[in-house]
Amino acid sequence: MTTEDITRSTPNDGWRLFRGDGTTRRVEFPEAPPWRRFNPPAEVFAPPRPYLIGSAEADVVNAAILLRRPLLVSGYPGTGKSSLAHAVAHELDLGRVLHWPINSRSTLQEALYRYDAVGRLREANLHRDRHDSRDPSATEPGIGSYVRLGPLGTALVPRARPRVLLVDELDKGDVDLPNDLLNVFEEGEFEVPELARLTDHESVVKVLTDDPDERIPVVRGRIRCAEFPVVIITSNGEREFPPAFLRRCIRLDLPEPDEQTLRGIVEAHLGAGTLQDVDDLLREFLGRRAPGELATDQLLNAVFLRKGGVDLDAGGLLNAVLHRLGRTV
Repeated sequence: MTTEDITRSTPNDGWRLFRGDGTTRRVEFPEAPPWRRFNPPAEVFAPPRPYLIGSAEADVVNAAILLRRPLLVSGYPGTGKSSLAHAVAHELDLGRVLHWPINSRSTLQEALYRYDAVGRLREANLHRDRHDSRDPSATEPGIGSYVRLGPLGTALVPRARPRVLLVDELDKGDVDLPNDLLNVFEEGEFEVPELARLTDHESVVKVLTDDPDERIPVVRGRIRCAEFPVVIITSNGEREFPPAFLRRCIRLDLPEPDEQTLRGIVEAHLGAGTLQDVDDLLREFLGRRAPGELATDQLLNAVFLRKGGVDLDAGGLLNAVLHRLGRTV
C-alpha cells in the first residue's frame, strides 16, 4: 500500500475524527467553537458577544472607574472575571486590553518594562564588525530599541483616554507582589533608570510598548499617566491580600450565574436557537454544580458538542466534559 493510498481523502463519518484503529485518513475538521478561534484574532475581527452582568455588579464597576481605583474581582472559575475586562474595553471604546497573567515568578519589574542589555551589547558588537573606522557616519542602534514597556508600563503611558489593564489571577503571584504594586497604583508613575541616567541630548527616547509596532517617547526616563488606567485584578480566592492593598481597591465578588443567566450566556456565545433540545444538559449542569465545582464554559462545551451531533451519553463523554474542578486529577 502506497503513502497516497494511506492518506487519501475519506468521508468524515460523523463527529468521530479519531478512531483509534491505527489507520491514517485525511478528514475535514469542523469549525471550532467561537471562543477557540485564533485566526483572525477574535477580539479584532469577530463581532463582540454581550457580557451579561447584574445591575448591582455593574454599579461596582462604575464606582471603580469613577474613583480611578483598581477593581479587585473575585469569584469561582468560569464566572467571567477575565471577560469583564474585555467587556469594559469594548463598551467604553478603550482599545486592546493590556493583559498581565500572573504566575509564581511574576515581578513588578517585568510588568513595568524590560531592558535587553545583552541584546544591545550583541548588536553593538555586530555593528562594529560591519562598520569599521572608514565609515565614521555609522551609528550604533539606540537604547530605545532595547527597552520594551510591559502591560502595566504601557497602561501608564500618558494618553487622553485610559487603557484597560487586566491583572489576571494575582493570588497566584508571590506574597509580596500586591505590596509591590501599591506605590505604582498610588503615584501613577515609574522610572526607567537606564533612560534616566542618559545625557541631556538623549533626554527623549522612543521605546517599544506592549502594543505591537508602537513606540512612545519617554522624557528623562519617567512615565506618568494622564488618566489612571482601568485596572481589573482577578482572584480565585486562593489567599488573602494585605489590608493596605485591599484599602486601595474596589471589591467585586461575581456570583455564579443562575439558570436564566446561563441561558443568556449560551445564546450569546452560540447564537439564537441553540437553547432548543439542550434543557437536559442545562438540568444536568445545574444538578452537578456545587460552589466552585463546575465552570460556565464547561456547559458551553457540552452544548457546542450536542449541536455538532455528538452523542454526549456515549462512554461517559458527558462526565469528561462536565467533570468537577475540585477533584484531584
